[in-house]
Parts: sequence; C-alpha cells; structure tokens
Amino acid sequence: MHTLLMGDTYPTSPNTHTSVFANWAPRLFNFYVIYITLLYARYTHLCCSFKNSIFSACTFNLGPHTCALGYHDFANLAFGWCTITALGDFDYKKGSCLFPLGCTILIPSAAIYHSNIPINDKEHRYSFTQYTAGGLFRWVEQDFKMEEEYFVPLSAEQEKEKEEKELKLARAEAGAGLYSTIDKLKAAN
Repeated sequence: MHTLLMGDTYPTSPNTHTSVFANWAPRLFNFYVIYITLLYARYTHLCCSFKNSIFSACTFNLGPHTCALGYHDFANLAFGWCTITALGDFDYKKGSCLFPLGCTILIPSAAIYHSNIPINDKEHRYSFTQYTAGGLFRWVEQDFKMEEEYFVPLSAEQEKEKEEKELKLARAEAGAGLYSTIDKLKAAN
C-alpha cells in the first residue's frame, strides 16, 4: 500500500486532483491549505495520502463491482470537496453513469446525495476517492482539543458558549461562500 501511495503507479495523478481543486475553488482550496498546514506542523508524523495532495485521506474501492447506494459523506467537511475517480472496464452509457471510465469528479460529498448504480456482471468497476474529514478542521480550530475540553473553560460563561455555537453556523455559511462562480474565476484570471 505504501508503494501505491508514494509511487507514480496510479493511472490518474492524485496531484492532478489537487490542481483541479485549486483551479476551480481557489478560496476553498486556500482554506484547506491553512488548516492542513497547521495540522501537519503540529503533528509532524502525519502526512497526506499522496505527496503534494491537499486531501488527508483516500479510499480504494476495489470491486470488482463497486456500487455505492445513495448517501452523504457526513464525516467530511460540510462544505468541503472530495474527488471520485471511476476505474475498471464498464460501459458507462449502458449504465447511465454521469461520467466515463477514467474520469474524476470533485463534489461537496457531505452536501450532495450521491451514488452509482449496479453494472453488468461481466464488467468491473473500481473507484478511488480523496477527502478530508471535517473533524480535522474542527480539531485545528478548537486549538487541537476535543469539543468537550475546548468548551470546559467556557462552561461558566453560557453566553460565550452560545457565541461559539453561532460561530460554527456562521463558519458553515462562510464555507459555502468559498465556492467559486464562473464569473469569479474569470475575473481572477
């Protein structure tokens, strides 16, 4: 597994996924850079799944008939993106898949209900995903403490705890504001 993660054996470069993310959601990407940099500076023994990847985790779904029933990735950052790459040998047109074999899509997987459908028994489908758990962002934001420990000093000040909870809601709204529109991307170039 280490050879796969650190080598150049993967058919679609996971670093390309990071570049696409930076291009299409530059403000959200910078948000990731800030938090992931702080995390890795504090915990130097940790590293991302792939060299130069902004995502902290990956999953290999090795099939041979990978099929995901509809779901939200609630553990991911609420407004964060993940990459999904379709691999194998299947006819995406017959199965009504939205993107063909070898393609990668980036989606806010906690916000969007997503799935794929069964394929023919003689076909093979695998997938590869990259993502970052929302808990890592909270961990950094809460000064590397569990929520219970972080709020203990505030327990005597109920109003301050209420403000912190309101800040969480505002953070989620601000996170949604990090998405780029085509107009913003054009203006930036």
